Amino acid sequence: MQKLFTLILIGSLISFTAKGQLERKLVNENQAVDLIFHAPRHINLLTVEPLDKKTMHFAIMHTFGTLNGGVENLFGLDNGANIQFSFEFALSEKFSAGVSRSSRDKVYQVFGRYHLLEQRLNESMPVSVSLAGGMGVNTSNYDFLPENSPNFSERSNYFAQVMIARKFTDRISLQMSPMMAYFVDPRPVYQIEGTENFYLAIGLSGKFKVGERSSLTLQYIPNLNTDLRSNFGIGWDVEAGGHVFQMYFVTSQALNEPYLLAGGNGVPGEEFRLGFNVNRVFAIGQKKR
Repeated sequence: MQKLFTLILIGSLISFTAKGQLERKLVNENQAVDLIFHAPRHINLLTVEPLDKKTMHFAIMHTFGTLNGGVENLFGLDNGANIQFSFEFALSEKFSAGVSRSSRDKVYQVFGRYHLLEQRLNESMPVSVSLAGGMGVNTSNYDFLPENSPNFSERSNYFAQVMIARKFTDRISLQMSPMMAYFVDPRPVYQIEGTENFYLAIGLSGKFKVGERSSLTLQYIPNLNTDLRSNFGIGWDVEAGGHVFQMYFVTSQALNEPYLLAGGNGVPGEEFRLGFNVNRVFAIGQKKR
């Protein structure tokens, strides 16, 4: 009888423990999916990757001249770079605001991201959805023009985008980004090829994780309402020492969103450009222990 009682007790404990573990597993599966992408920027485009409250994302982005210059021009490195500095600060878990500056046309831009939905492990929410928008102003000196230099309004541009992303497996993540850009006065003197005010595109981003901290990346931004060539990019992301380094080949030298849509693109394989980003996230305002 004592042996029977002991067996029943052990069986009950095993059943209770298994049930407790099952319940904890279900709770964990309701958590948000993390690291859909390595950083808030993926090659040129913003992503759904959020920032924790009171953290800052700093990005330095570069694109150089075309590779077809050969070794004489060090495959475009001698032709100078378009450089963008970007600072983004998370005011909450869902909203962050930022400012950037691109050397091409000396464009200053303010922008924000709002994270509307987060993909969940238990598939109660199958995708992450974020919104982004901003305004930029061209600050180049146009005093050399025979006519009057453009005023502040005529130098302004705007963009908006919706980012819809899903992490399909531990290796594969995809994002679709319907985008629009608007130039108040797209003058020929600006470093863009487009002559229209309004531009539409769908940005496509992909990540294929190869190693524990590295991934193959892809970017495709087809223009929908112009005859401008589409933007294409292929790259490699590496996490190292709190940084995310992104090295890539792209067909456009532009870096901010309006110029990506209106700036013009080369032919893939013929006019690729070398580019790279350095991403770093800093925690700000945490109390010292």
